[in-house]
Amino acid sequence: MKQIKLKGKDIFNGTHLLGPGKVLLLSEDGVVAGIVAESEAGSDVTEVDGILCPGFVNTHCHLELSHMKGVIPEKTGLPAFLTHVMQSRNQGAGDINAIIDKAEQDMWETGISAVGDICNSNATLVKKQQGRMYYHSFVECMGVAPAGANSRYQYSMDVLHSFREINGPHHQCSIVPHAPYSVSGSLFELLAHTPDNTPVCIHNQETPAENELYQQKTGEFLSFYQHFGMDISAFQPTGTNSLEAYLPYFSGNKILLVHNTFTSSEDIEFTQQQPVETWWCLCPQANLYIENRLPDIEQFRRMKCNITLGTDSLASNHRLSIWEEIKTIRAHFPEIPLEEILQWATFNGAKALGIQETYGSFNTGCKPGVVLINQESSRII
Repeated sequence: MKQIKLKGKDIFNGTHLLGPGKVLLLSEDGVVAGIVAESEAGSDVTEVDGILCPGFVNTHCHLELSHMKGVIPEKTGLPAFLTHVMQSRNQGAGDINAIIDKAEQDMWETGISAVGDICNSNATLVKKQQGRMYYHSFVECMGVAPAGANSRYQYSMDVLHSFREINGPHHQCSIVPHAPYSVSGSLFELLAHTPDNTPVCIHNQETPAENELYQQKTGEFLSFYQHFGMDISAFQPTGTNSLEAYLPYFSGNKILLVHNTFTSSEDIEFTQQQPVETWWCLCPQANLYIENRLPDIEQFRRMKCNITLGTDSLASNHRLSIWEEIKTIRAHFPEIPLEEILQWATFNGAKALGIQETYGSFNTGCKPGVVLINQESSRII
């Protein structure tokens, strides 16, 4: 079988930039055969202008909200944003399958190979059956009233079963809580005791109102609940930040904490003391879109957190592009080496989703896709 031989200005292998003078070897179907010195590569080497990188892993996306691009105004804060989503998500959708196709095509062309995708319905099931990209479908469950926990859980389990039918080399799924402010203690218990259910993910500390709710049962979420007629009379504040209240439910599991815009060093210290494998997903473009604020990324680095990247949805972002997220981080935190951020976008994301044997690196035998990075990112393979 003829090999594909690629040489760029540099090669990023998933964890390190290897420097110039190296050639990436792949089979015709994209399986990595190795990385060798140019002097050992022989003839027929294709030279490209930029850095060769494994396909990106987008660990947090809402593909089913792609029809909401441009619908919700920016910088409203999360409670107002959620109100817009709940009131508008079923309006004027048009051909949802065509819109989802277009959104995935943009992810594909800009170099995303694998996606952790939030699902509240089976709207993306047809797309995921095609198997062009790897998806982990996080079937989201929510409900603030304990009395409704069983019915909410059963609804989401029914959605999960529809996604389990397509499980295989290009798809896996799990049932997960939406957010601390939208899941009752009874529902957390049901989710935490679902067997063979990993990893889980949760929208974490995306707004100061979330911590305020758990500390004192005050703040913007009270009017949000009232607006939608949600009964939260059973909710009792814990006097802590939200993370400390719910994380112990998931002892022994792997969890992906998403957004973390208002996470403190004390929250991180608490998390590091728990028997939970924790990954911290950053979605900077969405954080700016909704709250006009970024997480303290230097804090996560300083405390040696496992970091991944996500795009969130087109309801809260202009593109589903991991390279755009990287550019945003570099603009606000220029001291962070590109090499480190690329690891968040590739190997770390693959490890968080449990697919590092195939995606996220140029290790021999992997099939991660190949991205060329110069001023932008574009898929080669």
